[in-house]
Amino acid sequence: MTKRKIYSKEFNLDAITLVVEQNYTQAEASRNLGVNPNMLGRWFKEAGHAFRGDGKLIPEKEEISNLKAQVKSLEMEREILKKATVFFAKETK
Repeated sequence: MTKRKIYSKEFNLDAITLVVEQNYTQAEASRNLGVNPNMLGRWFKEAGHAFRGDGKLIPEKEEISNLKAQVKSLEMEREILKKATVFFAKETK
């Protein structure tokens, strides 16, 4: 029985960086690193919530998070305005 290889979190994130930032395909990156392509794919799925280094979000994800919060706030404001419009329309009749 062969021993299972264990890779560090930094190695996983560096492998993902090869694909995302340096435009390698997953197959090329896994071949160059000597990692099973399925394992690299799993790392991608798991990295959706991963932080790099000091625990800060990458700028793109931080911007997306801020924009989602802004959209939610604007949708709530719009709903309030709709209800106010209906209320005042009933008052004027």
